[in-house]
Amino acid sequence: MELRELRYFLAVAREKSITGAAQTLYITQPSLSRQMQNLEREAGQKLFERGSKEITLTEAGVLLKRRAEEMLALYEKTKAELSAETESICGEIYIGSGESYAIDEIAKVAKSLREEHPGITFHFYSGDTQEVTERLDHGLIDFGVLVEPADASKYACLRLSQKDTWGVLMRKDSPLAEKQWVEPSDLYGKPLIRSRHAMKAAELSAWFGCDAEQMHVAATYNLLYNASLLVKEGLGYAVGLDKIINTTGESELCFRPLKPSFQSSLLVAWKSGQVFSRAARLFLDALRAQCGKDGQK
Repeated sequence: MELRELRYFLAVAREKSITGAAQTLYITQPSLSRQMQNLEREAGQKLFERGSKEITLTEAGVLLKRRAEEMLALYEKTKAELSAETESICGEIYIGSGESYAIDEIAKVAKSLREEHPGITFHFYSGDTQEVTERLDHGLIDFGVLVEPADASKYACLRLSQKDTWGVLMRKDSPLAEKQWVEPSDLYGKPLIRSRHAMKAAELSAWFGCDAEQMHVAATYNLLYNASLLVKEGLGYAVGLDKIINTTGESELCFRPLKPSFQSSLLVAWKSGQVFSRAARLFLDALRAQCGKDGQK
């Protein structure tokens, strides 16, 4: 499969029409149709369902769309790295991360590096642990920031010095808002809004004193901002990390830490044996200096 064919395929998937895609690509409709037919022959199965009004993707087409997006993103990333000027340190650094206030540590390093080398550009991708590790495995990002507990056994890692505090995000008019902290018994029977990553964490389940299946889970989330909107509407209590959602001033929400205290470290992970660009290597060296040797895992 050629990159041109994949770009054409994504245009058809986006426009849901051969004619519409051909117009955006500035090629003829018959030419695009032939190339999509060739692509289906090469794939060995149908990629499109051709309806009377629009074209939709088959299951195989959905898979190819995802892989095509990844391949083209990796191609653009590699091209940018190869075209970076050799006389000065410049280039692009791709970082994937979950939500955490401790990202401030990475932001300081990025700011300092940019001041010294303005030709460096940072690209940040937000997602949960599964999404970040998938992009890391496919080479779409240079570094992934993982909130522990996380399985980082197959990566090289650097532990950040800051830690995140777990607690409960709730409405200020909630009965639990009168407490200074939240204990496991306070949440028994309460509708919980849990992160999909945290649902699998044995350590957090141990804090609750029961398996995730025994908890009254009203909803799950992968970004705490979305969960905060559910909390505002009174759907339940969101178990998450502190300092991500602003609960000061006129906010309807407040945060109460867990008791016993439960904290998580952050790991900056990268593929073992990865060959870094000059910019990415410089960033990693600066991050190591920031964290100190004790951060090495």
